[in-house]
Amino acid sequence: MARPIPQPGRPVRGSQTGRPLMAALDLLGRRWALRLLWELRRGPLGARALRGRCDEMSSSVLYERLNELQAAGLLAKDDNGDYALTPLGADLGWALDPLDQWSRRWAKQRNAP
Repeated sequence: MARPIPQPGRPVRGSQTGRPLMAALDLLGRRWALRLLWELRRGPLGARALRGRCDEMSSSVLYERLNELQAAGLLAKDDNGDYALTPLGADLGWALDPLDQWSRRWAKQRNAP
């Protein structure tokens, strides 16, 4: 049974507060969600291309995640049937870029002799 799609203002897994951040963490913490958004940051892709970029994730998980991200307003299908970030989904890139930069510093520090 699929879990409900997290919504700001409603209780979510691990939090009854309804805080928007908790809903975002629940949604983005789902398996493959962030990876799908990351892969779409440079433009629309079809489901087959997304699956290939995501290490051949299962089709059922792919479509479940795509449907959740669409319902949350982060993705939409374009005229070609490809998935694309909505303006709200693209805005998430502004939040992920600092995390990407931090992770590179972390990796460099961890790999230093």
